[in-house]
Amino acid sequence: MNGSQRWLLVPAFVSTLSVGLALPWSFGAAEDGPDISKTHIGSSDMTISGIDTGAFVEHKSSVSFQPTVDRLVAAIEKAGMSVFATIDHAAGAKAVGMSMPPTVVLIYGQARGGTPVMQADPAAALDLPLRVLIRQDTKGETLIAFHPIQETLAHYKVPHELAERLAKAQQLLVNSI
Repeated sequence: MNGSQRWLLVPAFVSTLSVGLALPWSFGAAEDGPDISKTHIGSSDMTISGIDTGAFVEHKSSVSFQPTVDRLVAAIEKAGMSVFATIDHAAGAKAVGMSMPPTVVLIYGQARGGTPVMQADPAAALDLPLRVLIRQDTKGETLIAFHPIQETLAHYKVPHELAERLAKAQQLLVNSI
């Protein structure tokens, strides 16, 4: 550990289990960090990240926050997939005396879809299982966001047809809201 690096303990709330994560944290000027601005593309309900690690898309839900979460969980389970974890970032913020709008990440998938992808390229496990962010924006609208899996898996040696199967799982979520 160099002199400017410290470890930050961050509470992480996964379902009802509370755990702490130790993350390296470098202290320095704000301009040293990544550009986290968003640029709108196409319609006002889709955005793409300005972060170099990859793009994400956002879709506006037709219902409020908790009904959106409920619809996504129901769609995932109806399709034969599992919700492996629910990470409640707003609860994490509250636990450290901070606040943020409702923000949840669902980690979901099914071994029949993910296993062939990881067999094609084991490093693809870094981006699996699938994840979806559900958040409420400053206007009170509920949005879901995810990294398009076909673009993500394009960086690996994964056949297009395997990535397409996982893309259908993401489209299922968009269709449910």
